[in-house]
Formats: sequence, structure tokens, C-alpha cells
Amino acid sequence: MSGTSEGPAPAADPGRPAVTDRGPGPATTPAHPAYRSAFGAAPLAMAVVDAQGLVVSANDTLGTLLGTDPAELTGSVAADLVDLAADAGTWHAYREVLQGRQPRMRCTRHLKRADGHTLWAQVTVAPLAPDAPGLLLSVADVSVRRELQARLRHLQMHDPVTRLPNRALFFDRLTAALDADAHEHGGTGRIGLCYLDLDGFKAVNDTLGHRVGDRLLAAVAERLTRCAENAGPAARAGTPLVARLGGDEFALLVEDSTGTDQLADLAESVLAALQEPFELCDRRLSVTASAGVVERHTAGTTPTALMQAADTTLYWAKADGRARWTLFDPERNASRMTRQALAATLRPAIDRGEFALEYQPLVGMADGRVRGVEALIRWNHPQFGVLAPNRFIALAEEDGSIVPLGRWILRTACRQARRWQLDHPNEPPVFVSVNVAVRQVWDSDLVADVARTLEETGLAPHLLQLELTESAVMGSAGRPLQVLRALSDMGVHIAIDDFGTGYSNLAYLSRLPVSVLKLDGSFVRGFQYAGQEPPAGAAAANPADEVIVEAMVQLAHRLGLTVTAECVETSDQADRLRRIGCDTGQGWLYSRPVAPDRIPALLGAAGALGIQARAGKP
Repeated sequence: MSGTSEGPAPAADPGRPAVTDRGPGPATTPAHPAYRSAFGAAPLAMAVVDAQGLVVSANDTLGTLLGTDPAELTGSVAADLVDLAADAGTWHAYREVLQGRQPRMRCTRHLKRADGHTLWAQVTVAPLAPDAPGLLLSVADVSVRRELQARLRHLQMHDPVTRLPNRALFFDRLTAALDADAHEHGGTGRIGLCYLDLDGFKAVNDTLGHRVGDRLLAAVAERLTRCAENAGPAARAGTPLVARLGGDEFALLVEDSTGTDQLADLAESVLAALQEPFELCDRRLSVTASAGVVERHTAGTTPTALMQAADTTLYWAKADGRARWTLFDPERNASRMTRQALAATLRPAIDRGEFALEYQPLVGMADGRVRGVEALIRWNHPQFGVLAPNRFIALAEEDGSIVPLGRWILRTACRQARRWQLDHPNEPPVFVSVNVAVRQVWDSDLVADVARTLEETGLAPHLLQLELTESAVMGSAGRPLQVLRALSDMGVHIAIDDFGTGYSNLAYLSRLPVSVLKLDGSFVRGFQYAGQEPPAGAAAANPADEVIVEAMVQLAHRLGLTVTAECVETSDQADRLRRIGCDTGQGWLYSRPVAPDRIPALLGAAGALGIQARAGKP
């Protein structure tokens, strides 16, 4: 038998249940006939216990409750009747009351009747009367209340739609599984979690209604439970726990997992089971699921950390195309955390002056003279070192910080170009090319920003070139097109960056206020090994690249545009591009991006870069 006690903490060995300590003296049943009559007819099961812990008298209700003749209870050890010696705490509390050191005790016990049936009983022991010897033992059947409490707890811990354990019960089990004592004795010391949700479940609710949606969730729960049961025999700790965490999110918890292979097999079986169509409400529904899988040591893991890893991995599965499972990757997660850290510090970094510009020359292919420079931003991050634009520009575009960052780049580049012009009045002035994000066009007054910057720095408009990607420019309408035309009317040059990588509407190109096409480096790289054997591991030259580049150059020239070739790395590439008709080149053959104080040396070396290029010396 077992139960719970409400007495003092255990302080004594239970020993033998019979009590021999002498108390206040012998007890008797109530002497007055009226009291005896009330005692016998009372609906509460009671017994009078003497100082030795023996039953002096028991009423009929107690006999009925225990399934025995009340007369047979007389002389019995009271503690044995109601299991007071089952645990040290209860036994100690009972002795304290019996010896008069405590006024009363109450506990809940699980009792077994003479006929084999069991019941939950609340047992109370208190003095019979303030001045009378002996104790009154009362027993109340609380089985119905306990059953109701169990039902309420079940309802509180289970989802009403799927009847699966809910989020609260899932976290109870997860916390217990990660408890240090749980894995010190015989387990694997590992835990696995398959966290999934349905792809496009909201569309089911929106189009077919919540009634169908709930039935779909219940059907999904049945299949997940079946997968868990099939995986049970192979699991050290038994069948994985299946829970609904909310909405269309489910989890399968594998305690004492044996490794990632076990979790991978479970994830495969789950996704395969859910791909089979569902027959619901005279409809045939097909759904898929995405799952994040985490498997690791329990030591050092917390429920929060495990769920964060699972949630991240589920996001990866969604981002990678859905209808798949993805295993948690610490390196990928570290990259994600770095990305979040960068995003959180981007805006303050602008105010702290952590950004700097480097400049890469744009060289005339006919004479090797530096015609302009492209401003390339670098982030001198205090934790991660010098970061190239590909590490943070996309983040800046996502959170809108590209607008203030873009203003800083524009102002800094124009101020530097004007400084070169003033410091070298005998050299032809070079233009500066600045990259502009689409969000700058939509979320700021780019025309006003450019006009203000040119006025403040004194740079002539024709010495500023703004680069936008092909996807941002081609097909532009409304405000973007108006902005481009206003900038062009101002005298600023507009260049299409990475041209040739998108799906260009070439007929539309003639209507845009564009003056420069910058050929994407992927075309130029194809020239590198033309007519010769490429090194091991290098891609072979594609003859079509030269044909495409030649056609684009001819088209651009017919439209009055100039062409810049990016990623020029070898003299052979430069020669072929020059022969095709490219106007300017940019790449490591001429110069890597350099600090602004390195540019004046290149400005004064007219033709030097072209000579180096023809000699194959970067």
C-alpha cells in the first residue's frame, strides 16, 4: 500500500507496526447510550484506538469500508488496518499523536479491502476528547475525488483534439529525461527529438474550415502514434512520446536514444507516413511535413536549449524546401548565431564608425588608364574582424539599415573622389561608382540624398556612377523608374551591375536611363582557359560565353552604352575582351581593392595598368 502524508517529516524507523508505548491510559467507547448510538450509525468510518494503538471499537461504516465485520476489528493494530507504517514519515507522525506530542495527523492511503478491491482513503487521527484518553481514527473514502482529480489532470495534460500529451506534459517528460539522476543508472545518457509541423496547414483551415482541420490533426496524430509504436521495440526506453505542442506542431521524444541513425529512421518513417493521402469528410487530402531532428548527450542540455535547437532545425527544413527533415548542425547554427549577432549590431556600428571603404580601379581596356573606381565597403567588426559586403549587406537590406549605411557610403565615396581631384589637378578626374540597394530607392529619397551629397562635397554629377543589380533595374516601373530618370537628368551615370545573370527584357533596356552595363564575372571567367587545357579541377572554357559576351557588347554599343567587364584576372581574358570591344575592365589583373591612399599612385601611372595587363602582371 502507498499514500501521502500530511504530518511532520520522518524521524524514526517504522519498525514493527504494533505500538507498545504507554500513553494517557486505556480508552473505552463512549459510555453514554446516545454517543454509542451516534458512533455506530455515523456515515463516517471511525474507530476508537487506545494508547497502545489497538482498536477498542469500530463502527459499522468502517467495517463496510474495509469489507469486514466491525467486531473482528476490535483488538487489531490500527496502524495495520490503514497502512500507517508503510513509510517512515507517516509512521512517525502517528506515533507523535499517539503519545500526545502532536494534536492530530492526516494522510491519504491506498487501501486494499478484504475482497481484493482497493480504494483511496483519507485517514485522520486525533484525540478522542480534550480530557479523555485514547484516539479517534476516522477514514473517508476519497476514491471518487482522486479519480476526478486524475481525470482533470489528464484533461489538463492532454490535447482535446488529438488526445495526445500536450505541451505541459511533454515538457514534464522532457525535464525528467534531462534530470541528472535519470541518466546515471544504465541509460545511454542521450536524448533525441523529432520536431515537426505540417506544410501549408493554415490553407486547410482557411479553405475547408476548422472542423476539417481538426480532423486532419487527429488523423496525423494517429499516424505519428503508429510510427512511434513501430519504433518502440528498437528503443531502449520504450515507445517514443508523441505530443502535440500547439497548432500543427508535433514532437516525438526519444529517451535513451542510441544515436542520430535512430532519429533519422524515425524522421523518415514519420514523413513517409504523412505523405499518404488522408480520407476526411468525403475529401481526399494530401499534406507534407517538415521536421527538425536533434540528438545529443543529456549532460549539459536543458529543455530550453534542446527546443531552441529543434526549432532552428525545423526552420532550416522549411527554408531548404519543405517536405523534408534536417539534422541539427552545430556549425550551421554557429553561422546563424553570428548572423543574428551581426544584425543586432549593424545600426550601432554605423554610429561607432566601424565601416570603411576600399576602392577598386576601373581601367580603360584600350590604354590602361584608370577611368574610375568602385567603392567597396568593409566592416571592421570588433569581434569577427574585417567583413566583406557579402557578410552583412543582405542583413542591412532586411532590417532597413541599408538606408543610413547607403547614405554614409555615398557621402564618404563622393568626398574621397573630390579629394583626389583637388590633390591631383593635373590628372583627368576619375569617377566613383557606388552600389545602391533596391530598398534605398523605395525607403528613402535617393534623389534628394544624391543632390545634397554632390552639393556638400562639390563633386560634379558626371563623376558619380550608381550601380544597381540587373534584377532591380530591369522591368522597373513607377517610383524606381522615376528615381532613375531624375538621377540621369541630374547628370549622374546609372550602371546595371551583374548584367547577364537575370532574365533581361532587352527591348526594355532601351527605355531605361542607363549608361553602363557591367558584365557579370561568370562570363569573363569562361575566357580564362580558352584555347588551352585548364588546370586540374578548373572548369573548361565554354565557347558560347564569348559569343554571348560579344553579342551583349554589340547590343550595348548600338544603344549608346559603355561596357565594363568584371573579374578580369588574366592577360588572355583582357586581350579577348579588348578584341570584342569592352570599354573598361575591373579585376585582380589590374588591382585588388585598396585603401584610398593607394589610388593616387595608380592615377599618375597612365597606361601602366594596361602594360602590366598585357604582360600578365597583376
